[in-house]
Amino acid sequence: MASEDLEATLRTLFDAERAVRRAHDELVDSELDVVLPVLRRATHDALELDKFDEDETSLRLVRLAEVLGELQGPSVVDLLIEILGSDEPEARHAAGEALSGLAFDRFKEVALGVERAIDRLPQGSLALAELAYLLAQVAEPGVAKLLGRLLMHPDADVVAAAIEALVERGDSSAIRLLEPLTGDLRRVQLEDEGGAEGEATIGELAAEARALLEKSESD
Repeated sequence: MASEDLEATLRTLFDAERAVRRAHDELVDSELDVVLPVLRRATHDALELDKFDEDETSLRLVRLAEVLGELQGPSVVDLLIEILGSDEPEARHAAGEALSGLAFDRFKEVALGVERAIDRLPQGSLALAELAYLLAQVAEPGVAKLLGRLLMHPDADVVAAAIEALVERGDSSAIRLLEPLTGDLRRVQLEDEGGAEGEATIGELAAEARALLEKSESD
């Protein structure tokens, strides 16, 4: 491609970015009760579109997460958690970033959204395990209670994620939360940092987590 063509492409890119920023600001600055129904419909439409066009779904959900991350209220948190349950990794990442930002600024709002999600989301939802990992990064006393609820979830993958989150937090006071899981024989698939896959029972994970937390307490 000739140099002048590349320069024209670059100008087009800059123009598109300016248009995106203007549209983003217009949505964020709109009245919440006006813009929220629009964002809700767009989120549900994008999630439904995933059956037919994964790239378009990802594009839309990422943009929606970025807009929602600058708003507030219970419905905003619920929509972000819906995006967090998407099959698209880029969309989940964007929703996680937005929820993390909200959790640091308005933890109670996000905590209530997590409790609603535990009650309403079906078994197998990706969002619940993602929420466990997200909560591990939040330095709030109420996080242990939320992870404790996730430990009691019927989905073994959610329980495994909550166990990992408790270890990552390094809070030895959470050891008591792991005790009821010691004999849990449900099996989960695992993958280490090197990409190697394995399998373990929830009871084995809980025992290992207890040992790590007890060690951190004695250090």
